[in-house]
Amino acid sequence: MSSKFLTFSGNFRKTFALPEGHRVQWFPGHMQKGIAQLLARLRSIDCVLEIHDARIPFSGRTPLFKDMMKMKAHVLLLNKCDLADLSRKPDIVKKLQGEGVDKVLFTNLTAANSKIIKHQLFPLVVEAIHSKPRYNRETAEDYEMAVIGVPNVGKSTFINYVRRSHTTIKKKSLRVGAVAGVTKVLSGKIRANFNPPVFLMDTPGILTPQVSDLEEGMKLALCGCFPDHVVGEDLIADYMLFWFNKNSDFRYVEHFGLPEPTDNVKVLLNHVAKENQLVKRIKSPDSREHQFFPDYVAAATLVLKQFREGGLGPVLLEDF
Repeated sequence: MSSKFLTFSGNFRKTFALPEGHRVQWFPGHMQKGIAQLLARLRSIDCVLEIHDARIPFSGRTPLFKDMMKMKAHVLLLNKCDLADLSRKPDIVKKLQGEGVDKVLFTNLTAANSKIIKHQLFPLVVEAIHSKPRYNRETAEDYEMAVIGVPNVGKSTFINYVRRSHTTIKKKSLRVGAVAGVTKVLSGKIRANFNPPVFLMDTPGILTPQVSDLEEGMKLALCGCFPDHVVGEDLIADYMLFWFNKNSDFRYVEHFGLPEPTDNVKVLLNHVAKENQLVKRIKSPDSREHQFFPDYVAAATLVLKQFREGGLGPVLLEDF
């Protein structure tokens, strides 16, 4: 946080609102299909491995996942922890356990070598499985695990990592991307480990059909769990600005070279567009001459990229 503006007292918004006609919702057909397929295969699953973004450990976790916790062993992997402010890590774990999560791990799946995955995950999974009845799989010697979570939190990255690290089988990697919605179908069984023998299946990212809380939806959008165009790049950047100001955290000012904090996203985007020469050319319908304007969408895309890659530093977007 920039110390220069610690005592700054601007007239900032107290609540965040979207323009009339806008809403935060994205539930394409492959999500509904993925839910149906997952429920159909639930009997053969020993453990649910839920992967979520460590910057929003409580927000956006689909109610379906919470219902599955009651029936199956459940391990929550909070990914992208390098981008999260974990100064309140014990409080995060305590609250999650109070919600019924069996085990919680923090990791960064983009790191070259994740020791947490290599040495802690599978023993933790087995421990969680044996803490609950396995019902029709009581005599099975292997363990089956479903990898679930909202879009763009690292599920396919995780599967590719464990397949490279824990097996010797060469198979085509699952496609990954920095945008939501890359995985659209349930995968078949994939061997993830030999000792203990663990198989898993990847699932499409699944969101709740109706996001009832606006700020929860905007936190998901800010972390890239929706395609940006669904909400609008400038509106997501506006929520980022609102969140920083609400928390009296003005690090964005120094990072983007603003003279002072602002509550107007157009001031931020105009400055970023000017500094990075982001302009769009529009032909006037009257004079037929081209006019040049700041490209707010390109500027907002740059701002969001900086935030999501940690350029503004670690954050925890939750309220306790």
